[in-house]
Amino acid sequence: MGKRAGELQHGIHGRGGAKPRGEAFRRIARFFTRLSELAVKTPQQLPKVLARIFGGFLLFELIAGAITVAIDTLRTWRQSTVKPFPITQLPEITFADDKMQVYTSGIEVYTAMLQAIRSAQSHVFFETFIWKNDEIGHLFKEALIDAAKRGVEVFIIWDAFGNINVPSAMTRFPHLRNLHVLRFGLFRSFFLSLRSTGRDHRKILTVDNKAGFIGGYNIGSLYATQWRDTHLRMTGPSVWELTDAFTDFWNAHKTRHLPKLPQFKPRQWIPEIEVARNEPNRLLFPVRGLYIKALNKARKRFWITQAYFIPDRDILDELIAAAWRGVDIKVLMPETSNHIAADWVARSYYSPMLEAGVEIWLYQEAMVHAKTATADGCWTTIGTANIDRLSMTGNYEINMEIFSTDLADQMEQVFLNDLTNARQLTLDQWEERPVVNRVIERLLRPLGSVL
Repeated sequence: MGKRAGELQHGIHGRGGAKPRGEAFRRIARFFTRLSELAVKTPQQLPKVLARIFGGFLLFELIAGAITVAIDTLRTWRQSTVKPFPITQLPEITFADDKMQVYTSGIEVYTAMLQAIRSAQSHVFFETFIWKNDEIGHLFKEALIDAAKRGVEVFIIWDAFGNINVPSAMTRFPHLRNLHVLRFGLFRSFFLSLRSTGRDHRKILTVDNKAGFIGGYNIGSLYATQWRDTHLRMTGPSVWELTDAFTDFWNAHKTRHLPKLPQFKPRQWIPEIEVARNEPNRLLFPVRGLYIKALNKARKRFWITQAYFIPDRDILDELIAAAWRGVDIKVLMPETSNHIAADWVARSYYSPMLEAGVEIWLYQEAMVHAKTATADGCWTTIGTANIDRLSMTGNYEINMEIFSTDLADQMEQVFLNDLTNARQLTLDQWEERPVVNRVIERLLRPLGSVL
């Protein structure tokens, strides 16, 4: 991997009846709407109303911070030594007028991303959910700053909630003419609603509108060697899909002191390559529909890899229906993820899946964080969205949908290689779990509406 790879190596030693799953957020929105109506009708109550609203904001932020700290603490307690896991080395493929490279190694994808940034001539668009204050994080920060210093227009988006525990110095940047940074804040509206509470969970990098990266990898040393994730690099006209996604997000959420980005014209229309963008501000959630449509069409096999698998009623029904009609359904997820609550909630869905013939495979002694699926040897999705409420109907997400037999073949190779580091959970094994586990699963299942 050369000098740059050496740098990296050195740097690393409810289904809840008829209620909608976003009911909690809608209740919050209705609460603040009623308060605002009260303020209009009775102006003398305005100070009290504003105080209550401010208190609500403060409480929400405190709760969010407490939850994050608690999760991090529990995560530290349950950490164990990560054992080596298989990495699938794949060649670059050509599809239509695009070239595609699948990465299952953090070191390799970070090397490629840094190389792209360092070779940028016109502009760099960089967007991430988590950006760690460590060796890898600083390599990216330095590369982006250096690009701006040599005259490249650099645009950066980072999520405030995803980096709530990251020291503020990490997210401070020098004042450079060509360096533009958008902090996607905790609160973006005076009134809380589904449109204003979604997090920016996307991971995008495009360089000169010629090379683009998308997938599950956040930025940090932990992810380079200890997490199994998947990323896709594209070169060619379809990079526009990612560039346009970044541009639209930037222009929709930028502050007044940040410049507006011009729209890039697509070089050509490739119907076999599409991008699905979840946009809470517009109440658009096409990634969910992408999965439902593909499950409904699957005839032979549908293999899913997920970090957190908490399907809603419709996705679960399509999954079970496909299994009943003879489709080979396999779901790969971590045996133990970095989110304890998500693990317990996910287990509450195991019984109906196993009873229908869905195969559940549990990744061993490492965190699998990929968000991918492939079907029938012809369809693939790679992106940032988990199959859970936050990703499907809450956060800003982006997934590529690609109809390529060559890419599907590679993704099947990746999946089968990952199974060598996983154990299959059978229905008999699952039914032997302790009664206390069943009780915890039932008690925590309602959390699926907010996870």
